[in-house]
Formats: sequence, C-alpha cells, structure tokens
Amino acid sequence: MKWEFAYDSPKAIAQLLGERDFAMTKKFGQNFLLTTSIREKIVSLLSLTAGSRVLEIGPGIGSITTLLLEQEVDLTVFEIDHGFCDILREEAFGSHPNFTLVEGDALKTLFPHLKRVGTVDRICGNLPYNVGTILVARLLESDHRPPLMVFTLQKEVADRLAARERSKEWSAISLLAQADYDITTAATIPPSAFYPPPKVESSIVLFTLREESRVPPHLRESFSIIRGDLFAQRRKTILNNVRSGKSGALLGKEGVAALFAESGVEENKRAEALGWDEFLALSAALYTVRANRSGDTQRDR
Repeated sequence: MKWEFAYDSPKAIAQLLGERDFAMTKKFGQNFLLTTSIREKIVSLLSLTAGSRVLEIGPGIGSITTLLLEQEVDLTVFEIDHGFCDILREEAFGSHPNFTLVEGDALKTLFPHLKRVGTVDRICGNLPYNVGTILVARLLESDHRPPLMVFTLQKEVADRLAARERSKEWSAISLLAQADYDITTAATIPPSAFYPPPKVESSIVLFTLREESRVPPHLRESFSIIRGDLFAQRRKTILNNVRSGKSGALLGKEGVAALFAESGVEENKRAEALGWDEFLALSAALYTVRANRSGDTQRDR
C-alpha cells in the first residue's frame, strides 16, 4: 500500500520527526524540499521510462522517492541518516518491489555500488550543501557517468558548473563538468521552498552526457593536472601556477618553458581568461613534453 504523507507541510514533517524522537542533524546539511511543483520538475527532467535504473542520493523521508517510484523505475537510494533510513524502510517504501535502500555515507557507498552494478540510467538528488560539490565532482571523475543527472545544489555551485568560458564563475569545476556533460540550470529555488529554509538560493542542475567528450582519452590525465594547477590560485598567472603545481614538479623549469612553447598559450594570462582551446592546448603540450622527457630518459639509459 502506498504511503501517503504531506511532503509539502513543515508541520507534518516536524510532527513526524517529533514522533520518532529525533531531529535533523546539522552536520548532514538536511533541508526538506517542500514545493510539489519543484519536486515534479526534478522528476520530469529525468525523462524516465519504466524499468530505468535510477539512483537517488539523499532521499531524506522520500519526497522525491515517492514520485520516482510512481514512474515504475528500479530505484536505489543512498541515505546517511539512520533515522531517515528507518522511516524509508519501515513506513514508506520498504515493501516496494522496486525500492532498495543503501544506508551510509554516499561518498563511501555510492562508488563501490557503481563499480559493482556498472553505469546506471539516471542519478538524481536533493544534495546537502556540505557534500554536494564533492559528490558531483567524484561522479564526474568516475568511469560510470550516466547519460543524465539532475541535482539540486547551492546556486553558487550551480553557477560555476554551468559557467561560460572566460566568465567570472569560470573555474576548475566548470571544466570538469563541461568536459563530458552539457550543463543547464533548469530553475532557481528560493529558500522558502525548503524546510528549514537555507540562507541561500538553490538551483536545479541538469547534466546531459555529450555524445563525445571535449577531452580525448589520452589527454584526460594531463587535462586533470592542468585544470587543477591553473585554478589553484586565481590571482596568479598561469605560469606561476604551473611552476608551483604538479606540472612544474613533473617537468622542471625547462619543461615548463617547453610546455608554453609547445602550447602557444600566453603564459602571463590568468586561468579565468582561458577558453577551452587553450586548456586543451596546454593539456596536449603537457602530454607531449612528458612523453618527450620520458623518451630522453630512456635513451640516456
């Protein structure tokens, strides 16, 4: 039998928590998404079909979970809060044939799960602010990137994910996200849509896997190094960031000079002033210079 609950009612949520004699743990960054239309929009953006394998991160007490199960998907949820897990398992969805609960920190449970089951069809979640960026970054770096993901995130994070090149929000996470996905901010969510209301706005972010990655497979490691180095200190020039970063440690002073000569990128620019072509040129140059230095070492032996 379907569990009926007033997910749009702060009073009902507070009463449920009170009956269970537990409160939200602040360290988990929990905020319940109240507005029905926003929850429905998140589910609609997933473009689900019956039987789709879906992962939901941070279901809380199940406000989005219940809408997902209505779509007859094969759903696995990841929840860290033991109290919420009890509600999900004992009252809400434990008897549902398409529902699986994984209890624990998603940063520790999600990736072993993906390694075990392989790439799924969809991943979604109303992500806590304190771990949202870390979790999304790890998904983007994983070998199991799904065709589509939808998350609610702090608006500031969403703006960086979807940033245009050379804009003030352009950052390392922009490059990481846009290497393999087209990123769209589908809606901005006011604090009043949550209980308790956070102090900042949120956004719904849609990740649609590109047919072809912007970064060729052989350059992925070099791209990761360059991306990390160049945005390490935004006020420094890319030359200084490269010298003090992993690239500089790998190449040495002469190698860094060869990197810029090979790439053709102006060394006195700052990272936010670079576009995709320049990041890829630097990644290719790092790959080439490292390969040449490795060949020289082999010949010296």
